Amino acid sequence: MTRTQKTVFILAAVIALILGLTINKVLSSKGQGDPTALIDAGIILLPQSRNLPDVKMTDQDGQPVAMDGLKDKWSLLFFGYTFCPDICPTTLAQLRQIKSELPPEAVAKLQIVLVSVDPNRDTPKQLKQYLGYFDPQFKGLTAASVEDLQKLANAVSIPFIPADTSKPNYTVDHSGNLAVIGPDGTQRGFIRAPLNNQKLVAQLPEMLKRK
Repeated sequence: MTRTQKTVFILAAVIALILGLTINKVLSSKGQGDPTALIDAGIILLPQSRNLPDVKMTDQDGQPVAMDGLKDKWSLLFFGYTFCPDICPTTLAQLRQIKSELPPEAVAKLQIVLVSVDPNRDTPKQLKQYLGYFDPQFKGLTAASVEDLQKLANAVSIPFIPADTSKPNYTVDHSGNLAVIGPDGTQRGFIRAPLNNQKLVAQLPEMLKRK
């Protein structure tokens, strides 16, 4: 190896070391954790965050809520409804269990939000009573129209099929995936269904370390 080749080799090694240390510092400072472990737990983070549409909602206490008001905490949005026979009670029970096993500092950064896809039946009173069966701290949101709900659901890529409300005991076709909203009020990603309680308990605290 010539002197020039040695110099180039040493410079390349130094640059690689500096880059490696810089990347490691950036990842550590942002609390990135192991991205493979996040994906294995069903947590899919977007390369770029998405803004939420300006849709006016009403919470379980009958108070108006703007979607850009979902800030300061991480929010997991589940699009479901209180008359759902299967996936909704199962998912909410899982989220209650997951929350109960998270460390207190993670729980303080997180809120669970049920966005109703059945505004015809899910009044604020109905939402509050239903969510109380699972966790009184779970939030519920509904809108004045199905169109507004679809606008939000489509924006976070968790669409649903509006029901024929003229039929008795109708059901609503919807996804079990969760939309992940960051503390800045933008969508950061998804959590795939079916939920894996054990893996989410392990990986959610890593996600919640992010800014």
